[in-house]
Amino acid sequence: MINSMAASHAIWPKEDDAIFGLAAKAQEAVKRYGKDKVIDSTLGALMDDNGDLVCFNTVYDELKSMPNANIAAYALVAGQPDFLEAVQEACFREYRPDAYIKVVATPGGTGSVRHAIYNYTNYGDTVLVSDWHWKPYVTISEEYGRKVSHYKLLNDKNQFNLESFKENFETLLEKQKRLVAVINSPAHNPTGYSLSDEEWDQVIDILKENAKNKENRIILFIDVAYIDFAGQGNERRKFFKKFSHLPENILVIIGYSLSKGYTMYGMRQGAAIGISSNKDIAEEFYYSCAHSNRANWSNCNRGAMEVMARITKDPDKFKAYEEEKAIYKTMLQKRAESFVKASEEVGLEILPYRDGFFISIPCSNAKQISDKLMEENLFLIPLKMGLRFAVCAVAEEKCKIAPAMIKKAMDNIE
Repeated sequence: MINSMAASHAIWPKEDDAIFGLAAKAQEAVKRYGKDKVIDSTLGALMDDNGDLVCFNTVYDELKSMPNANIAAYALVAGQPDFLEAVQEACFREYRPDAYIKVVATPGGTGSVRHAIYNYTNYGDTVLVSDWHWKPYVTISEEYGRKVSHYKLLNDKNQFNLESFKENFETLLEKQKRLVAVINSPAHNPTGYSLSDEEWDQVIDILKENAKNKENRIILFIDVAYIDFAGQGNERRKFFKKFSHLPENILVIIGYSLSKGYTMYGMRQGAAIGISSNKDIAEEFYYSCAHSNRANWSNCNRGAMEVMARITKDPDKFKAYEEEKAIYKTMLQKRAESFVKASEEVGLEILPYRDGFFISIPCSNAKQISDKLMEENLFLIPLKMGLRFAVCAVAEEKCKIAPAMIKKAMDNIE
């Protein structure tokens, strides 16, 4: 009997996405017991205090005001020109690096991850990712026949582990002579860690030192999906300036997303931003990624591009958008502060939170603890190294009580 038709490289374990599976269970509990009796900390999406998805009025009013043809039409393969300009403005603000910069539209930030991994490594190469990480980095690497190696995100002082990053970076680069290294900052998923400006200086020093060997090809991919919910004002964007005048064999790729900052999760729009001191390398980046667009998804979401471009280039609309976003950014920060404070009060160990949607709790038996908490209608995500709590999705009052519930479950199991 024939039991397989797929090519060998396309056969994967028969498993559903764990996060969306747990989210479905949380919604079943809501239907059975009511929203007030359930703490649903599963999906990385911003929810209001009633548990409903936050959708910025400034974004969706703009979308609904547009002619149907502006939403329905095909976009250019690399993205609409006004969108590509708006992305640079929205991403860098006043901290645009002094370099050649090219932008290509992608479906969400995920598309930019795909382009960095596929277009800048060879088959069988290894991509460098932190031990605490967003799982699709691995999924995408494996899809294209690449391997993944990990550096430790944090040292024993709960700071960015430069020693581990340097050791693993140089070991792989010596072996491959080209390397894609991933740093997810600010507002790291799943820990909420953000590199300081001083830590960025040290990372760049490592890159520059290794760039002295002109045979090396160094690609730093920076995932900034959560940057619009990080820090005060634009302070978390200051590090972009540090990518000015880098050696020519260092290429920086920024993975930018409209999912969080514009609440366009399902509209799947983002961009890959290439930064180089060499004009030809920046041009190469553009055409390489544009070719990949055509080969994989043809073109991206015209309506989402149009909305973002219209808001960005209209001062009044942009001001209204920023004011609306600030309300929810403050809400998120208060939730995180409540969770961190409550964790300290009950003695729950958490990883250092700086910004963003998530807080992580290190533990060795995450699945057991998660299953135990489900019995009490608290839903959070078990990871290989611990638990992920999505403060973005949980009201402040529930963020205050969740740490005690988690600590109790951990003590009972451990």
